[in-house]
Amino acid sequence: MGYKVFKAALFDLDGVVFDTEPQYSVFWGAQCRKYHPEEPGLENRIKGQTLVQIFDGHFSGHLAQYRHAIVEELNDYERQMTYQYIDGFESFVGDLRNHGVKTAVVTSSNMPKMENVFVQQPRFKELFDAILTSEDFDKSKPDPDCYLKAASRFMCRPEECVVFEDSFNGLRAGRAAQMTVVGLSTTNPEEAISALADRVVHDYKSLNYEKMCEMIAQFHQK
Repeated sequence: MGYKVFKAALFDLDGVVFDTEPQYSVFWGAQCRKYHPEEPGLENRIKGQTLVQIFDGHFSGHLAQYRHAIVEELNDYERQMTYQYIDGFESFVGDLRNHGVKTAVVTSSNMPKMENVFVQQPRFKELFDAILTSEDFDKSKPDPDCYLKAASRFMCRPEECVVFEDSFNGLRAGRAAQMTVVGLSTTNPEEAISALADRVVHDYKSLNYEKMCEMIAQFHQK
């Protein structure tokens, strides 16, 4: 039996829709080692942040002069990236939409990055009712602003939405929005993110609409 409160599925992009996080770890790992050798592992702590957030937090002062060069390198890098769906994603989203669930991408990526996605995956837009990017938000994850705006777009209450996230910042944003949170262990191990998620999965092959309804019903009974 469908659980009526499940009205919207809100997906982060990298590591949640596409298996791209390893590629970004390579890029930002190189940049962080170059500009912040004193902070090993910084590339992991900035996951889920917008480019503006990364620059404001780690490339200000004398490092601000290198922002333009980093943007140019990132744009070139993203044009060469591959955007392959996480296993089972397309079937899962199709099943949700067949049951009337609204779907949205809620990403810290910007529109120039999304244009690269649209070129590589021409059917991408058909999978979603809305695509929200960094240009749509005043505050970035872990602030809940992005997910609350997505819920508002669909005229849904937070408890009617499920967030799918992989990064610590994204998971915290979903929690702060008071939505049901599914964690993807594509970027961080299950034991590291389980405390921030109502359920952790590695891919979407074990999920469908009915199983999601059962999970949400259990969550609301707690």
